[in-house]
Amino acid sequence: MNLFDVYPINPITITKAKGSYVWDDQGEQYLDLYGGHAVISIGHTHPHWVKRIEEQLNKIAFYSNSIKIPLQEELAAKLGKVSGKEDYQLFLCNSGAEANENALKLASFHNGRKKIVAFNKAFHGRTSLAVSATDNKNYIAPVNETDNVIFLPFNDEAALEACFKKQGDEISSVIIEGIQGVGGINVADVSFLKKIRSLCDQYGAVYIADSVQCGYGRSGKFFSHDFAGVNADIYSMAKGMGNGFPIGSIIIAPHIKPKHFQLGTTFGGNHLACVAALAVLEVMEEEKLLGNAVMMGKYLREELEKIEEIENVRGRGLMIGFDVPEEIKDLKKNLLMNHKIFTGEAKPNVIRLLPSLGLKKRDAEMFIDAVKEEIEVMKVN
Repeated sequence: MNLFDVYPINPITITKAKGSYVWDDQGEQYLDLYGGHAVISIGHTHPHWVKRIEEQLNKIAFYSNSIKIPLQEELAAKLGKVSGKEDYQLFLCNSGAEANENALKLASFHNGRKKIVAFNKAFHGRTSLAVSATDNKNYIAPVNETDNVIFLPFNDEAALEACFKKQGDEISSVIIEGIQGVGGINVADVSFLKKIRSLCDQYGAVYIADSVQCGYGRSGKFFSHDFAGVNADIYSMAKGMGNGFPIGSIIIAPHIKPKHFQLGTTFGGNHLACVAALAVLEVMEEEKLLGNAVMMGKYLREELEKIEEIENVRGRGLMIGFDVPEEIKDLKKNLLMNHKIFTGEAKPNVIRLLPSLGLKKRDAEMFIDAVKEEIEVMKVN
């Protein structure tokens, strides 16, 4: 049997990882500034995370949600405390797509409506409704096509107001990433997020804050939406939540009431997933990683802005993007092959940085030096 060929992949086999570094099967060391799509939040194989999972594995790894699982309640309490959303309710699942799928579904259950507002360049996942709210026709199969999703320009308050004025009584929810990841590190304006909040309040729609990639401390605040100073009704999470262990969730404002059997999951909230997520929150608190994300992000953006050959440096915390002009279009590839540094990309010309929130200054400096060196070589050639 062959693997189903769905991704273009680098010819590198990673066999070991620690902190911000990974090693391949030839013993070559790489600096990881991508963290597997923002998944590695506290560093690869963090010893506290490993210990928590090992200890739980020797007790019980899984049982279904038909029984009481105190670890879920412990995670809910810890997540509420660290995020500042203690009055919210937690539903656990397994991935970001599943989190957004459940968020959109729950919103529709709540107000009985069908229309969803999403935005240009949005990415919300690959499951049926989440992918319908994703702005990429290549991901949407005929069976996913629906007239229920309205795409609007990102950060366009006038277009949003006009849409609500025309269809406000039909709109179930507005879903938005606080910082678009796959779309190219596009930051939602504070005023735009406030406008979403006010229009949702006015028309009875649900504000869904997709925090799958831009949440969990990556921006320097727990949720990047928090920069706007307003609360969403539902926040979706995954990626950095388990530091590589599959887990996702939504947290739900208290005015949205649960009803038995509307949502459900087999693997969501299993014992191992809960301890992995608890370990992440414990390390984030103990090592003050949100503060480090602010500090290291500021350093990286300031140093990148000094490099004349790259353009439009943007982002918050350790979610950073910049544009690569045509004359240095191979920068990402060359950083990997010549300098052993993993970065991410967004089509057609954006490099994305999504490192561990524990990134060290020396590693950030190494990256900046490599970018400068590689650009000089490319200019000569």
